[in-house]
Amino acid sequence: MATEKTTKEEKEKAKPAKEQKQAKGITKEEIIAAIKDMTVVDLADLVKSLENELGISAAPIAIGAVPTAAATAQPAEAAPEEEKAEYTVVLNSIGDKKIEVIKAVRELTTLGLKQAKDLVEAAPQTVKESVSKEEADAIKQKLEAAGASVELK
Repeated sequence: MATEKTTKEEKEKAKPAKEQKQAKGITKEEIIAAIKDMTVVDLADLVKSLENELGISAAPIAIGAVPTAAATAQPAEAAPEEEKAEYTVVLNSIGDKKIEVIKAVRELTTLGLKQAKDLVEAAPQTVKESVSKEEADAIKQKLEAAGASVELK
């Protein structure tokens, strides 16, 4: 009876080794080819199966939302605000030189005459989004030189 247990245990130990050898025999290219042949429904099912099998989640994680140990240890000390990487240029008002502002908007954007005129007349409006600080400052100076009131957000 003791020999039966050892043979069962040996078989169980040998079985995963065979499975590991087979798994190592599959190349990345073969896996990619198999995934390419799957339908969207099959892929969704595969993702769910992997989540359940591995105990993970495929949901995206907001990096900024996860507190770090340093941030939780010192909540009383507020870190100085980091400078924003991207800015939005907002035209608040056009001032007295409407035509000059329209010309400036056309130069700074890819808008045509009608679209630039509509944007200027509908102030406050966003002129450009997601621009660097240098570019935002240059746009602001150009629009202010034309007589507009501009804000950077």
